[in-house]
Amino acid sequence: MNLSDKRPNKILLFFLEIFHSLVSLFRNKFFYIGLVAMIGGTELNYASQSYLHNYMSEGKTLPMLSDLILDHLPLINLSFFYDFFCLLASIIIGIYVIHKKEYKQLPFILLLLGIYEVIRGVFIVLTPFGNPPMFLGSGPPFNGFSKYELGVYPSGHVGTVFLCLLVARDRTYKWIIFICLLIIIISLFLSHSHYSIDILSGLFFAYAIRSFGNKYFTKFDQGNKEGPP
Repeated sequence: MNLSDKRPNKILLFFLEIFHSLVSLFRNKFFYIGLVAMIGGTELNYASQSYLHNYMSEGKTLPMLSDLILDHLPLINLSFFYDFFCLLASIIIGIYVIHKKEYKQLPFILLLLGIYEVIRGVFIVLTPFGNPPMFLGSGPPFNGFSKYELGVYPSGHVGTVFLCLLVARDRTYKWIIFICLLIIIISLFLSHSHYSIDILSGLFFAYAIRSFGNKYFTKFDQGNKEGPP
């Protein structure tokens, strides 16, 4: 049998392995709990932003804050970069799960991302700051992904991508996501899209949620046999 005969067999085995892993995943109750947390957190974010939109439509205003860093940075519209690399990081963590066969870690990843979204959905209402001065908003093609661009604390871009970095166990994937995170942070600062406290809090919140998950939600990470990721 030559190499050309072996290649289709390897491809078939690869997809059969993915199918078997997905069947096991769909039978895992923790996957659905994590998925519900993720969807619920996303919906809560939308509801919170809708609340802020209605609040402003009544003629009320959200306060704009001074910022020691933003006040000394030029305005450069780099919204495409922070939106693109946030989306890219989400795709990369999905590739990581498939490539490294970390299907049993997926419920844990979804749960932590969902918890972050829930916390953010609550905090953007509890601390309803207005967008930073000179904020331009997302440009095409990403401006259609969100009806409202309200609610800044903590940063959703920074927190979700940093969580992806923290849960990835492979060093190569960590470095790729780290580069995405670095570009996002720089772009957010130069675009005046978030206050400094939003970006820094996104990092701290994400780290705290990962640490909390490692302590109390280990059952969701059934593929982890070596301790916390």
